[in-house]
Parts: sequence; structure tokens; C-alpha cells
Amino acid sequence: MKLLIDDADIAKIKEIYRYYPIDGVTTNPSILAKSGRQPYDVLAEIRSFIGAEADFHVQVIARTAEGMVEDAHRIVKELGQNTFVKIPSVPEGFRAMQILTSEGIRTTGTAVYTPMQAYLAAKSGASFVAPYINRIDNMGFDGIHVAKEIQDIFRSNGMATQILAASFKNSQQVLELCRYGVGSATVSPDVINSFLKNAAIDAAVDAFVADFEGLTGKGKTMATC
Repeated sequence: MKLLIDDADIAKIKEIYRYYPIDGVTTNPSILAKSGRQPYDVLAEIRSFIGAEADFHVQVIARTAEGMVEDAHRIVKELGQNTFVKIPSVPEGFRAMQILTSEGIRTTGTAVYTPMQAYLAAKSGASFVAPYINRIDNMGFDGIHVAKEIQDIFRSNGMATQILAASFKNSQQVLELCRYGVGSATVSPDVINSFLKNAAIDAAVDAFVADFEGLTGKGKTMATC
């Protein structure tokens, strides 16, 4: 499973990249709005940091297929060919996906709440579809089950489209989809940092250090003993 950061805060992105093997970044209009900066200023800074080869998902704003295509052209021009253009999985979006796919521009079907949306996005040429796990839960359904159902549909029909699962509230949701073989997950920095929040892990490391220092002296390591 690819692991991406779902955020536009460059400081948080750099901090996560410092410690974890990250495959890219996703953004959306709401995330960009939180930055308080002009969209392409933020996006260009992120692209510069993560590099030209990393996956980068950026969303269109226009409501019509023609407008979405124009947005997509600008996004790719500004941020490079390895940028996946996020398109809402609605009728106008499906039309835009088909046009962009014919032009060689890769797309991500976003705002996915149902397996049928995902199926239609895949049929329209989307490279990824992004089911909103926690938002689906908040509607009274099972987001994990929906993502698994989408995965089963893609496998059964031999579709190359992958899932980019989004909207997580905890690490267990990510783990469940990782176990099922879902292709990618985009996760907020807070949830990524929660992956290893475990008192037993900290206690084990502290015990090893205490035992070693009891043998060699306070502050000693394998390089200084």
C-alpha cells in the first residue's frame, strides 16, 4: 500500500517525510483554504519539496466538464506530468475524466461514497478512486466495507484503477485496508503520527537503554561505549 499525506501544511509534510517512507501528497480545496495562501504558491512549494517523481493529487474546482478540463491543464502545466488531477465522481466529472484520459492526463475520482461511483470513475479512465472512509461512517454506513467492495469490483472486472482511500479517523482503519491489499491511503499527519502511539513500545525501548547504560554508563551508546 502506498502511503500519502493528506495535508497542505509544508511544515507538517516535511516533519512526516523526515521519519516515514511516504509516497506523495494529496490536497483538496478545503485543505488549501486552511493554508491562507494562494493555491499555486502552496502547491508549487509542496511539489518542489516532494520532488517531480512523487505522487501528487490536486483537485479541480470548476463544475462543468469543460471547466474541469481547463483546470486540469493548468494544474499539470504548473505542477508536472506526475500530478494526478482529482475530479469529483459526478456526471460532469466522468465526462471530464474521459476527455483527460484521452489526452494522457491521469485522474483521480474523488468524493466517492458508493461503489457505483467508483465503478463509473474507473470506466471513465481514472487511475485512482478516493472513497471517504470516515465520512461514509458518519452517514451511517461502513466505510471500510465500501472500500473493500470497490476493491472486489476492480479485481473481478480486471480494472487497473486503484483505490486511494481517504478520510481516516484512526490507524486501525488504515491497517484494515492495508491488510486487504488496497493500493493507497492518504492520511492526515495526526493519524500518521498515531500509528506508533503505544506505551508498550516506548517502555521496551526505555528498558533497553536503561540496561545498556547500567552496563556502560549514562549516555553511552554503541558508538561511544
